[in-house]
Amino acid sequence: MSADTFTSADGPALIVRDDTQVAVGAGWRAAREPDGLIRLTRVTPLTVPAIAADKPDPVTLELFNRRFMGVAEAMGAALERTAHSVNIKERLDFSCALFDADGGLVANAPHMPVHLGSMGASVRAVKARHPILKRGEAFALNNPYFGGTHLPDITVVMPVFMEGAAPAFYVAARGHHADVGGVQPGSMPPFSTTIDEEGVLLDAVPIMRDGRFLDAETRAALAIGRWPARSPNRNIADLKAQIAACQAGAAAVAAMIESHGGETVARYMTFVQENAEAAVKRAIGRLSDGEARAPMDGGGEIAVTITVDHAAREATLDFTASAGQLPSNFNAPAAIVDAAALYVFRTLVDDDIPLNAGCLKPLKILTRPGSMLDPAPPAAVVAGNVETSQHVVDALYAALGVMANAQGSMNNFTFGDADNQYYETICGGAGATADAAGTSAIHTHMTNSRLTDPEILERRFPVRVEAFAARPGSGGAGANRGGDGAIRRIRFLAPMEAALLSTRRECAPQGIAGGGGAQPGSQRWIAASGEVKELDGCFSVEVRPGDVIEIETPGGGGYGPATS
Repeated sequence: MSADTFTSADGPALIVRDDTQVAVGAGWRAAREPDGLIRLTRVTPLTVPAIAADKPDPVTLELFNRRFMGVAEAMGAALERTAHSVNIKERLDFSCALFDADGGLVANAPHMPVHLGSMGASVRAVKARHPILKRGEAFALNNPYFGGTHLPDITVVMPVFMEGAAPAFYVAARGHHADVGGVQPGSMPPFSTTIDEEGVLLDAVPIMRDGRFLDAETRAALAIGRWPARSPNRNIADLKAQIAACQAGAAAVAAMIESHGGETVARYMTFVQENAEAAVKRAIGRLSDGEARAPMDGGGEIAVTITVDHAAREATLDFTASAGQLPSNFNAPAAIVDAAALYVFRTLVDDDIPLNAGCLKPLKILTRPGSMLDPAPPAAVVAGNVETSQHVVDALYAALGVMANAQGSMNNFTFGDADNQYYETICGGAGATADAAGTSAIHTHMTNSRLTDPEILERRFPVRVEAFAARPGSGGAGANRGGDGAIRRIRFLAPMEAALLSTRRECAPQGIAGGGGAQPGSQRWIAASGEVKELDGCFSVEVRPGDVIEIETPGGGGYGPATS
C-alpha cells in the first residue's frame, strides 16, 4: 500500500514510500501520524519458543554466549564514556560482568582478569550483608576480607529484579580508583603493614536507594579513618559512572528477557556455565600432575602442587605449602587465588567461551588460613592483587609445564600530592612457550590495562614522558626467547611524592624446559643536578622539579635450551 493513502494497517503488510519501504511484521500495527511519521507498535504478545529443560540447543547456546558477553561489553562502554578519572577513562582499569541469582559469574567482557575471577565474591558478600534487597539499590565494596581484593578496587553491585521479591540476577562494575586515602597518594603504599594504611574500607556500603544516589552517606564513608580519601569528588564521579554501567547492563538483560522470556534467559545462564565447565574438564584431561615454587622479593613464596584426577576430569590446586602471612603488603586474599586459577584454566581451553564460574567447578583450590594466600585481618594486602596474583599464575603455568615466567609484576607506579594523584602499571616481557617466543613490552596475565596517552598524561599532570621503549636483551634465552621488558622515564615539573610497588627485582623471572631466566627489573632516581641514585623495587621518594624517575621492567623467561 502507498504511504500517502493509509492511516493504519496491521501486519503482515508492506508500506511503499518514495524514499523507502516499511515492512510491518505479524503482530505489529503501523499508524501514520500527522507529520508523516510511521509508528510501529506491537499489538499481540511476543510468543517465545519453548526450549528443552534438560539440555541447550547448540546454536542457541552460542548465541547466548555472545549475548551475555555483549551485556558486559555494553557496561564497559558506558563506564569508559562516563568515568571522570584518567585511571578508569583512559587506562581502562575496570571490569564489568553479569552474575546469576546466586552470584555466579555468567559472562564478562575481556577486561581485567584479576578483577573478573574475584568479583563473584563481592556479589555474594553484598547478598550476605544485605539479605533483603530492593529495586533501585546499589552497593560499594572494597573489603579484601569479604569479597574484595585491595582497597583501590571498588566494586559497585546492583541487584536486578524481574518478577518476584528476590533479584533475578546481578550486574557489577569494578574500577581502580586513583585514590581512596591511606598513607600514600594513589593508595598503593609500598611499605604498608596494616589495612588502614592503604585507605578507607567500604563494606558493602549502600550508595543508591530508590534510584537516588546517596551523596552525603557516600562522602561520609569516604571520610572515615585516619587517612581518608583525598579526592572524594573524583571518587563520587567514578562511582556514579559505575552505577551508570550497571544500569546499562540491567537494561540490556531486560531487553533480552523481553525478547526471549525470563525462563529461557535464566536457563541459558546455567547452560553457558555448564558448557564452560565441560570445556575446562576437556582441558584437564590433557594435563599431568606437577608442582612449582615461585619465590618473591621480600621473602614470600608461592608453592603449588597440582593433582589431576583423569577419571573425574578434575584437578586439585594445593597452595597450602606457600609462605605464611607476611608483615609486608604482599598478602593476597583467597579470592585472588581463585581469580588466578580461573584465568589460567580458561586460557587452556581451545573453545571460544566466556570466562565464567563454570570454569572453576572442576577445580578444588586449597589455601591455608593465616598464610600469605589467605591472610587474616588487619594484614596489608595492596600488593597481593597486583603482584602476588602474577606469581600465582607463573607458578601454575610452571607446574603445568605450559609457559615460562612472565615479568611477574605490574610495576605499580604512583605519584601525586594533596590535589592530584595518578597510578599506572607498566608493561614487561611475556614468558615463552613450546610454540612461540614471548611478546615484548606487553601487559601480562592478570593485568589488561593500557597506559595513558602521553598527551593526556602531560595535560592532566605536571610531568613529561621522556622515554618509553622496549628493553633490548632483557628476555630469557632459549629455543624460544622470552619477551623483553620496557624502559619508561618520567620527568617531574612540580614537587610530588613518587612511589613504586613492584617485584622481580631480586628474584628474576625463570625459564622452563631448559630455557634461560630473564633480567630482573631496576629503577633509578635521576636528580635535576644529574646525580643518579639506584632505588629498590619498592620505594617512596619526594621528587623536585626537573627530577626523573626511570623504570626498567623485567623480561620474560625462555622456553627450551638455546641452540647455537
